[in-house]
Amino acid sequence: MSQLPPLNTLLAFEAVARRRSFALAAAELHLTASAVSHQIARLEEFLRVKLFERGTQGVRLTSAGESYLQRVAGALGAIGAATDDLRQGVRNSLYVHASPSFASLWLMPRLADFAQACPGISLFLSASPTHSDFAQGQVDIDIRYGGATSAQDLTIEPLFDEPILPLASPAFIERHRLREPSELLQTPLIQSTVSLVQWSDWLPAHGVTPLPDRYALRFDRAQLALDAAIQGLGVALESAVIAGPHLEGGRLAPVFDPAQAVVIRPHQLVYPQRLARRPEVAAFAAWLLDRARATTGIVPLSDDPDRLGAPENTTGLSAA
Repeated sequence: MSQLPPLNTLLAFEAVARRRSFALAAAELHLTASAVSHQIARLEEFLRVKLFERGTQGVRLTSAGESYLQRVAGALGAIGAATDDLRQGVRNSLYVHASPSFASLWLMPRLADFAQACPGISLFLSASPTHSDFAQGQVDIDIRYGGATSAQDLTIEPLFDEPILPLASPAFIERHRLREPSELLQTPLIQSTVSLVQWSDWLPAHGVTPLPDRYALRFDRAQLALDAAIQGLGVALESAVIAGPHLEGGRLAPVFDPAQAVVIRPHQLVYPQRLARRPEVAAFAAWLLDRARATTGIVPLSDDPDRLGAPENTTGLSAA
């Protein structure tokens, strides 16, 4: 292992960087401002890099300091979390991160099953649209949307096929009586801006041009787009897997024949290979992949077979 700076210098650095003040950092660490300044000087001497610029309006990080803080803050956070777990008697902890809509609509309904299958694991689940940085040591497993960059030190497992298709509330479908994809151009469309499949992909794939120049509503989360569709505000182009609870509960339905879906595999299980032998990581990965294999993405059909049209798919996009 490479030589590490003294821990107390790193704590002082993180506190000053966060507080932007030697005096406030000193009060937090129960030290004098002079002692904190001395710790920073020791760290800068150890690194041979200047970390702060000192001025009349306080202190600010140099570019080198900003870069160092991004790595160090995560490592200190991981040490703090591990310490808290141990002090509070928490054993076999597992930190999982997932994209928000996947976490709330697919993973959460299955967590009771995981708790029953692995009762000895203490699970911490977080959700955000950004991929986790494993170098910071704060996450063991990341469930990513949009693909993972191939890396020799990562295990990457695709989860399941997801049919992407127009979805709306049954009342909306009944009211608008949509029979052909071209009729969507006269209908309020909901755009999910982060989706890998956009209306600009699906509509031409079903012979619809020109594309709409605006959308009734736009969201940066699949769950929000689905909620808007449930409220009857328009048609959402979303994953039948992520929308599964709403489809099963009758809150949403496919606007057209599910055979018109574009099929992708956007969610992936990702974790560092160095963690593969951790019992908690191995158990969660095995459980997740098993549940993923049981996920079919089958879409319930409408009660009105006359409404469901299936025009020829004239593009190279994959259909269900």
